[in-house]
Amino acid sequence: MKILLIEDEYRIAEALAEALRDQHYIVDIAHDGQVGWDFAKAFPYDLILLDLMLPKLDGITLCQQLRRQGYAMPILMLTAKDTSTDKVMGLDAGADDYVVKPFDLQELMARIRALLRRGIAILPPILEWENLRLDPSTCEVTYKGQQMHITPKEYKILELFLRNSHQVFNRHEILKHLWSFDEPPGEETVKVHIRSLRQKLKVAGANVDFIETVYGLGYRLKQNF
Repeated sequence: MKILLIEDEYRIAEALAEALRDQHYIVDIAHDGQVGWDFAKAFPYDLILLDLMLPKLDGITLCQQLRRQGYAMPILMLTAKDTSTDKVMGLDAGADDYVVKPFDLQELMARIRALLRRGIAILPPILEWENLRLDPSTCEVTYKGQQMHITPKEYKILELFLRNSHQVFNRHEILKHLWSFDEPPGEETVKVHIRSLRQKLKVAGANVDFIETVYGLGYRLKQNF
């Protein structure tokens, strides 16, 4: 899943981004509110971590701006201010939760997981498609009960397809969902990952078109109508 971290303190931003990446999140970092706004408009995010005090565009204004434009992703506000007034302002601006610095990292991660669960509450804890099972809590993927050994990026592609099982994704959309802004590869990279996944699925016993190509549109899980 992809997170936008908007934090102007470089040391905090880098440390937090590293901790999030260790939990298999894809992270983009913006160091001021205007860049954060530009990122939010340009890329799909599952959650925004938003500092309250930001240059160019403060967190309250940015949060209000996002909500007015119809952005529905969870927003968790980070701030050094620990007063009821600031918390009320943040929540009234549209934030879903509020954490005061210095924060406990494990608590912050738990709050992030809780907010992300709200957005996918209709999905079961285990993601399944035919004989394929993906467990987001352990990052384990099995086919017919046998564990599959796949790369982190292949895992993220499978998770994207399983969470959106009837949607077609073209290569550009997959890049926007699964790569951070500072590591964009060419679209040929997506083709290589899809080919590798198909081969591993075939070895595990799946049909070669388990991930099917919808010509002229992109890729999706094979539909059985």
